Amino acid sequence: MEDLSTTPRRLVLLRHAKAEHGGEIVDHLRPLSLVGRRQAAGVGATLRAAGVIPELVLCSSSVRTRQTWDLMRSSLGAQPVAEISDALYSAGVRALLEVVRAVSSDVRTVLLVGHEPTVSEAGATLAGPGSDEPCLARVRVGMPTGSYSVLETDVDWAQLEPDGARLVRLVTPA
Repeated sequence: MEDLSTTPRRLVLLRHAKAEHGGEIVDHLRPLSLVGRRQAAGVGATLRAAGVIPELVLCSSSVRTRQTWDLMRSSLGAQPVAEISDALYSAGVRALLEVVRAVSSDVRTVLLVGHEPTVSEAGATLAGPGSDEPCLARVRVGMPTGSYSVLETDVDWAQLEPDGARLVRLVTPA
C-alpha cells in the first residue's frame, strides 16, 4: 500500500475547453463549441493516462466549465466528488487560493476547472523552487483553452502559499 504521507499533494489547474463566442449570450451561459467538446473529452483521457486522478473537483459555475467537467469525467475513469462554485467564476488568484486552502488535508489530488487569466496567474503565483522553467514561462503568458498545469506541494492545503508548490507539467490540447 502506498504511503500517502510522503506523496506530494497535486493541484491540477484546468482552463475550460473552447467555448462558443459570446454574441448575444451572457458570458456565464456560454456553452462549449464542438472543438471544446473534443478538447474536454481528451483532457480526461490525458489525465487518466498520466495517473493524475482527482479525488475532488472544484468547478466554476459557468456553463462552459461545467460542460468541460461533465465531458472529461466520462473519459477520466473515476467519479470524484465535484463541487460547483459561483465564487470560482469571478475569482482572482487570492480567492482561488482561499478555496484551495479550505480543502481537507485528506485529499491528495484536486482538479480546479476555471477561467483565464486566473488559472494561469494562480499557477505562476504558486510555482516556486523546483518548478519546470519552460512550463512556468508558458503559464506566465497564459494558457490556451483545454490546457492544464499540475503543481505539487509537500504541505497541507491550508498552508499553501505563493511559491509553495512545484509546477511539474503543462499539457495543452493537440
